[in-house]
Amino acid sequence: MRLVQVSVPTGKRRAVLETLDSFGVDYVLTEETSKRDVTAVVSFPLPTEAVEDVLAALKEEGVDEEATTVVLEAQTIVSRDFEGLQDRYEEETKEDPAKIAREELVSTVEGLAPDFSNYIVLSVISAVVATAGILLDSPAVVVGSMVIAPLIGPAMATSVGSVVADRDLFVRGVSRQAIGFGVAIPAAAAFALFARVFNLVPPGIDLLAIEQVSGRLAPDFLSLAVALGAGVAGALSLSTGVSTALVGVMIAAALIPPTAVIGIGIAWTMPEAVVGATVLVLVNVLSINLAALVVLWYEDYQPEDWLQLSDARASTFKRIAVLAAAIAALSLFLGATTYSTYQTAIYEEQASTAIEEHLETSTAELLDVEFEYRQTMLYRDVDRVVVTVGIQAETDPPSDLASTLEERIATETGDRVATEVRYLVVERSGEPSYSSKGNSISTSSASMAASSTVSGRSPTISPSVSDGIVI
Repeated sequence: MRLVQVSVPTGKRRAVLETLDSFGVDYVLTEETSKRDVTAVVSFPLPTEAVEDVLAALKEEGVDEEATTVVLEAQTIVSRDFEGLQDRYEEETKEDPAKIAREELVSTVEGLAPDFSNYIVLSVISAVVATAGILLDSPAVVVGSMVIAPLIGPAMATSVGSVVADRDLFVRGVSRQAIGFGVAIPAAAAFALFARVFNLVPPGIDLLAIEQVSGRLAPDFLSLAVALGAGVAGALSLSTGVSTALVGVMIAAALIPPTAVIGIGIAWTMPEAVVGATVLVLVNVLSINLAALVVLWYEDYQPEDWLQLSDARASTFKRIAVLAAAIAALSLFLGATTYSTYQTAIYEEQASTAIEEHLETSTAELLDVEFEYRQTMLYRDVDRVVVTVGIQAETDPPSDLASTLEERIATETGDRVATEVRYLVVERSGEPSYSSKGNSISTSSASMAASSTVSGRSPTISPSVSDGIVI
């Protein structure tokens, strides 16, 4: 529900009141004496979906941009005439979602972005917090960085400016997005470098072992779906007057974490992290803008003036084509990553099957199969297969098991990968209590790997070194 206040230009009072009467609007007229060109101020409640029609009709009667129009959100309206008008519009628009007026849309998106200095500060803080959360591998901290990220305003301003032919709004949205990433990436890189130099993270940390990092190095088509969904949700929440706070978090979820990963990759000189996360950020930014632009155009927010409409249509279609072409080019990387992920999953399944089938006839019992990876620019390759097996106490491990399993895996998958076997020797007596020792044999060398004492279900492995062999 909206409460609208309109200043009535001199000589237009009768036309304005007749227009409101034709809509069945319940209004209050207040005489105005402060300005010679304004004779009165009329206030009236409207359903949200009726604002566009009523303001358009008043504009036809001469209430143009020089007149003052204020649209406020109303919590409760008690009026018999308003209830009738609301029922009529609900019946007419029950198949279409209610949407706010064009003027209110522009005003809302302008209010989403903080002033420039606050925008810069919030962009830097969100990037730093996201970097800290990723290095800590803390999803809660990363989510906190999304909450403070001021990204929804510039993204929506770009799309709204295109659709309503407001060049200043469009330029402001594009420049704010570019500036936001321009300060966020250096801030993330500087903080990550600070954390590395001053040992705020363990020295020699394997960044690829951090799920918050590895999950953003190989963008696939699911990433594209997330970004498109965020753009659609942002445009719909904006056009229907629904709170955009939660949608802003969704948009930030697609942009802030990979931006932080770019900074981490720069600090750790990991080009594969920088390239993978940069592709993800570009895909997400372009997809969010494209989805929002298409939705707002479909919602019919184009200018009413035919000359402005022609210009808006030409510029909007041109921008849609540019965004779609850029996303299509980046989709080549997404397709390669998606295919690589599929191939990796097939390899893991085939390798696991080959291992299980071989060990079915062996004295060793399969306990676990682990795949270790090496990260390339945009996808991961299996680097090593680690097989953990259990053998009975006083039983010699099968000879050349690692070499045999490597051959079986290569035969099954058509790809040879280094295979390592780890043994867990178990003594059983009465209740499930085990004492065990283990060794590790790989194709390149044979070595003892670990010894452990296992009680119940929770093994505690305490390796010790003697004569260069772990016992």
